[in-house]
Amino acid sequence: MNIRQYLDSTYLKTASQAGISEIENDIVVQHAITEAINEGFKVIMIRPEYVALAKEMILEANSNLSVGTVIDFPEGKSDLETKIKEANQAIANGADDLDFVCNYEAFKNGDTDLIKQEILIATQIGLANNKTVKWIIETAALNEKEIIQFSSLIKNVVISNFNEEDYASVFVKSSTGFYKTQDGSPNGATIPEIIMMLENASPLSIKASGGVKTYKKAMEMIELGVKRIGTSSAKAIANGENTPNKY
Repeated sequence: MNIRQYLDSTYLKTASQAGISEIENDIVVQHAITEAINEGFKVIMIRPEYVALAKEMILEANSNLSVGTVIDFPEGKSDLETKIKEANQAIANGADDLDFVCNYEAFKNGDTDLIKQEILIATQIGLANNKTVKWIIETAALNEKEIIQFSSLIKNVVISNFNEEDYASVFVKSSTGFYKTQDGSPNGATIPEIIMMLENASPLSIKASGGVKTYKKAMEMIELGVKRIGTSSAKAIANGENTPNKY
């Protein structure tokens, strides 16, 4: 098994979040793209403004690396029109994977019609353009019942509106990695949450993201059945090394 082909190497910090200048952040992004090319990862996950640059660098390197980006990140509160606009721009810039942040606050408030509409329309746009679509449900903001219900809702929208051959291109994803928990509990993928997602989103695939920083944890996720892992520690994981990375 080539673990690198499970890894979506991720850098989504803004310059202010990283505590560096815009120029320095640009350099960090370029380094992340180059590293992903050299390491043979599945995807480089970056902010939308860097997608065109990544595609250019990948083309120059004659690499098979895919480019993923985030839509309505990190809170998912924008209206559907905004989500669609961001997605279409990312597609125009060459993104291969579109990781949408679900409006999880609307879901928690019981507005399932809004959730169903954004999943249906945005997934239609992604699949029509031969993109992989991932729906981030932000598990740290949800209780167990909500994780189960949210995973099932996404599955039901997809299997009711798309063909079986489309299922492999739609994922349910655990986390943004940016959610702030009030009690200091994990804000990313945990084994119990991933198991709930796997059991309730099937036949859709699961992407575990947030908090996966070691080879051991990555392998645990893969052995459970996860198809993708989003991590800012991809190189360390691939090489079986420990990482000081807290993001």
